[in-house]
Amino acid sequence: MVNAGWKALYPFNGRRLDLGGYGMHYLDEGEGEIVLMVHGNPTWSFYFRELVKALSPARRCIVPDHIGMGLSDRPDDSGYDYTLRSRVDDLDALMASVAPEGPVTLILHDWGGMIGMSWAVRHPERIKAVVALNTACFRIPPGKPFPGMLKVLRGAWSGIPIRMSRFARQSVLDTCTARTKLAPAAAGGYLDVCDGWSRSRAVHRFVQDIPLGPGDPAWSVMAQTEGKLGLFKDTPMFLPWGLKDWVFDERFLDGWLQRFAKAQACRFPDCGHFLLEDAPEVVPLIVDFLERRPLKSAA
Repeated sequence: MVNAGWKALYPFNGRRLDLGGYGMHYLDEGEGEIVLMVHGNPTWSFYFRELVKALSPARRCIVPDHIGMGLSDRPDDSGYDYTLRSRVDDLDALMASVAPEGPVTLILHDWGGMIGMSWAVRHPERIKAVVALNTACFRIPPGKPFPGMLKVLRGAWSGIPIRMSRFARQSVLDTCTARTKLAPAAAGGYLDVCDGWSRSRAVHRFVQDIPLGPGDPAWSVMAQTEGKLGLFKDTPMFLPWGLKDWVFDERFLDGWLQRFAKAQACRFPDCGHFLLEDAPEVVPLIVDFLERRPLKSAA
């Protein structure tokens, strides 16, 4: 059942950018220093709604919905290549169009970490701060087994329940929080926009595109990005992390801290993958982090 109550939680006037004939929906709220928020799976700009409300009075918040997700167009597989490289190219095209210059703070979640940091290595001179929430920009850490649910969903036929059944998608969504259960209106924000076979294609393709080995299409992009992460060893970073995330667990947080020794971590032992839904107190922590590290003009 569609729950339109989510629209009251998302009081923004979205914009659209044409990308090769397909419309990318994005938010462009506020003025000032640029904050680019990049979502992953199975979310969209709705996930960052409270951050946009908190940051847009003093900063310019740019928040895209990836093609096939949120309020963006949903081409079929013959019209769009649902791969990491395409996602990074799309983000590059968006920023070149709407914010081609100036320093950028990245706020990243889930697969948005890989997409956002892959964009960052193309434009390292622009990156002034990074906030990473339950995400990765490197290969699966040693000792971390690939989650069984994701392994099953990578199959061509095994994704059918997720794409056909709202109940199945609700079941997956229920695993994304741990401290709290999503209210019906908030849950509707994630479920309504991917209701049906064609509207949930990208959710399935994201899982299928996770690189597990050199033969996977996204592997080369991931490896190239991982090899250049040293460019950001001195970049201010804040890592709020839900420790009950069954995918991006503490081993992924450790992966960030091993690569970025100066990063500031903040652990939430009772929270899951959707940290911003589980722990509203994270929003003022991010605001405080940015206010204590004001961005300077790009060199």
